[in-house]
Amino acid sequence: MGAAPPEHGKRRAPLTVTEVGDEGAPLVVLVHGALDRARSLRRVVERLPDLRVATYDRRGYGASVAAGPPTRMGDHVEDLIEVLGGRRATVVGHSVGGHVGILASIARPDLVASLGLWEPPTPWMDFWPERAKRSVAHIVGNRVPGEVGERGARMMLGDDAWERLPDEARELRRAEGRAFLVDAGAEEDALYDWADVRVPCLIGYGERTWPWTLDSSRRAAAAIGCDTFVIAGSTHLGNVSHPGDFAEFVRQAVALGKLGK
Repeated sequence: MGAAPPEHGKRRAPLTVTEVGDEGAPLVVLVHGALDRARSLRRVVERLPDLRVATYDRRGYGASVAAGPPTRMGDHVEDLIEVLGGRRATVVGHSVGGHVGILASIARPDLVASLGLWEPPTPWMDFWPERAKRSVAHIVGNRVPGEVGERGARMMLGDDAWERLPDEARELRRAEGRAFLVDAGAEEDALYDWADVRVPCLIGYGERTWPWTLDSSRRAAAAIGCDTFVIAGSTHLGNVSHPGDFAEFVRQAVALGKLGK
């Protein structure tokens, strides 16, 4: 399934979208975060046999590196709307993927029945720690995408695992740095106002996540007026460490969409 053309009329290379489950079941689209891929949601998808689940590597990541990097967050929003293909669905976004879901719901509330937001990062908010803001600024200030991609991969995988990767895999990880720079740069200024979130929403976070991310999730839920879903013992990567609980988070977000019909 291809992505929508950008503003200047040049068609972008299509993304690869995977859909599983009964076509008559409620549709949910899972959107991964930064320096990540749809593969990190694989075990969650396996626990949702009762739903129609769509996943994809966002533009500039994994299998979608060949599609070229995004130039703005809006590219990801257009891609998501294209994945929806005119169908009404719940969108569940992990981390930065939550920004994509929120912006799509603002642009096309007719297509987004409900939102599940897992720890949406908000470094533009005043309470976000200065050290975390400086970390984002440092990333954005590094204009060598390959270095950014490698550093991020080393942080996630560990140096030993990085060294064991074949050359082709390491080059792919370095290439993802271009997309990560766009993700991080987009968060320097406010991407939206919480008051603009008008569709039913559920915000999830891990009990053992970073303190400022936990605080941000609670504040966002209070600003929107929505419930929270907490996974005990989980960090930011609840989709990986607690896939069964994360699948329940997805189901509850889908249920909100049904109630909102």
